[in-house]
Amino acid sequence: MNDIRAPRRVASLSAQLVDTLREQIASGAWPVGMRIPPEHDLVEQLGVGRTTVREALGALVHLGLLEARKGDGTYVRTSSEMHSVLMRRAGASRWHDVLELRAVLEEYASGLAAVRRTEDDLVRLRHLLDEAEAIADPQRTAAMAEVDARFHQAVVSAGGNTLLAEVYDVLGSAVTEQIGGAVWSSETAAEHALLHRRLVAAIAAEDEVGARYCATEIVKLTGTGTEEAE
Repeated sequence: MNDIRAPRRVASLSAQLVDTLREQIASGAWPVGMRIPPEHDLVEQLGVGRTTVREALGALVHLGLLEARKGDGTYVRTSSEMHSVLMRRAGASRWHDVLELRAVLEEYASGLAAVRRTEDDLVRLRHLLDEAEAIADPQRTAAMAEVDARFHQAVVSAGGNTLLAEVYDVLGSAVTEQIGGAVWSSETAAEHALLHRRLVAAIAAEDEVGARYCATEIVKLTGTGTEEAE
């Protein structure tokens, strides 16, 4: 029996435009929070019909990459479909479920960082520790949470796994929202800072076991500190 040749599938113009606009977002040419050009400008710039532009924009809104605001235009909501889906899922989950998943990812990522970190990674981690200590104040947890989020993102990035880093960014955002308005005791804040110093020391010493332990203890303390504030 002769092989049957499958028909060639050619993407529609609107599907091609979706890919083009998605690349604008992923590359940072259209950063998160930006108001994108209006429809008539895109029609002129791209040389396609208004219907094609509307279909492409509608698809990107459906994917969660864009947000259409009535009477105000269309804005970039997030840089990837995965981020949009995970953020919605995390937002609908129980706080402790998010925290437990973060603990799993952060423990493993910290171990990777101890094995794979570069000197540049260590410089960045130490700089973020100094920044956190400069604003340390149990009453300023919103500012502390923002620096802490960047610190942990840097730890995960030092592990060299870009997919894990992207997933972690979403969970880190969800955790930051939860702890940003909390008020910790002086003792909890001091222990939090000490564990971070120990984590960086373990990563610098290429101590995978020690780094994983410190990461786990930090997440546990985050949960305890937030419960104190409730």
